[in-house]
Amino acid sequence: MAIKNNQVISMQYELKVNGNLIESNLDGDSIEFVFGSGDIVPGLEARIIDMNEGESKDIKVPAIEAYGNYDENLSEIVPIEEFEGIDLQIGMILEGENENGELFKATVSDVTKENVTVDYNHPLAGNDLDFKIVINKIV
Repeated sequence: MAIKNNQVISMQYELKVNGNLIESNLDGDSIEFVFGSGDIVPGLEARIIDMNEGESKDIKVPAIEAYGNYDENLSEIVPIEEFEGIDLQIGMILEGENENGELFKATVSDVTKENVTVDYNHPLAGNDLDFKIVINKIV
């Protein structure tokens, strides 16, 4: 039985970017999500719809159908005084709240004596995603 909207899918996966393992649950517990609810990357969801219970598949999701292309305009230089008391490291993920009260994450991409460059792109933006998928159960 192929996957349909609103079904609960139990799935194991491995995610690689440029040949580097990013995360995997192939040796662990499955994740569960409701198909069609937007809980997983749109390009991956579109490519598993024809899969059946017990089936496995290698799937490539282009960046534009995953976390989007990298947008240079989503980087900002902020005075270092704004980060007083924080031991800033390049690659560090910062969490904050915008003026509308919405939570956001940003990655520290540069630190100087005067400024901090923060990047609001998703860490995987601009990357094609290579998945190995195993559909364990469709309910």
